Amino acid sequence: MKAAVYDNPGPPTVLRYADVPDPVCGPDDVLIAVEAISIEGGDLINRRSTPQQSPWIVGYAAAGTVLSVGKNVRGRAVGERVAAFDMQGSHAELWSVPASRTWLVPEGVGMAQAAALPISFGTAHHCLITRGGLQKAETVLIQAAAGGVGLAAVQLARDAGATVIAAAGGSERQARLRGLGASHVIDRLEKDVVEQVLRLTGGMGADLVIDPVGSTLQASLSALAPEGRLVFVGNAGGGSLHADLWPPMQNNQTLHGVFMGPLFERPAVYGTVIQLLKAVAEGRMEVVIDRVFPLSDASMAHEYAERAKPLGRVVMTP
Repeated sequence: MKAAVYDNPGPPTVLRYADVPDPVCGPDDVLIAVEAISIEGGDLINRRSTPQQSPWIVGYAAAGTVLSVGKNVRGRAVGERVAAFDMQGSHAELWSVPASRTWLVPEGVGMAQAAALPISFGTAHHCLITRGGLQKAETVLIQAAAGGVGLAAVQLARDAGATVIAAAGGSERQARLRGLGASHVIDRLEKDVVEQVLRLTGGMGADLVIDPVGSTLQASLSALAPEGRLVFVGNAGGGSLHADLWPPMQNNQTLHGVFMGPLFERPAVYGTVIQLLKAVAEGRMEVVIDRVFPLSDASMAHEYAERAKPLGRVVMTP
């Protein structure tokens, strides 16, 4: 099969399009003919990390059609359309993944949407509702609101009845974010996010902040209300995570760290993704796709995902 692989960590140019052996479908796995691959923030980070072997196929998320089913698998059949998550291997024409990390794709959901939904929407829901405990009429600040997790969080917070403050770079994104449910949009390239949040909340700060960036942690804490909650997930900004924890202690604030990798097989998280796929099928939620590249141009797709600050997810197709 063809796959996007790398041998040494580095920039997008380390990716090459190559022939590699077909994966073997294990007893607890399904083998998928990949139709759409979602480039996740973790993929970009992992590509800059030393691979476990050479060549290495990066990639967390994809969707496709089941070609074969392992002998221990129940509830999956050849020919079904599924979305899938695993810790590596999605950047390929074929992908063998544990059946427990797949979701049936309902009618009305495209494969690009299906590939991008589990991580972005599943993560946003876990951060907002499970960890963040968002309540109706609370105010939530969403950092990097134009990213995959951010766009999902805006819509989920809207449906929860919250006042949504979206922070994103570039004024051209304001109308899109407002259309998805943001009450206020802050152009972080033009205005100070903390100052604007305090202005919008009468000096109180946000009840909840969702931060998928990492490098904005200190600003997120400064924008948080006394006894508020900060949920930080991922590290899209790269680098080390640093914050002064003395003010949060003084203000009785709560910090939650989220790493979704081991959580998707938990019944509550798995079931949430099923419901979110249904919401997209019914038109109640939208998975925003910025641009689609062929898998053969994986290095270009990764470069675009890193440098262009896309609105939503970047997808590849084999």
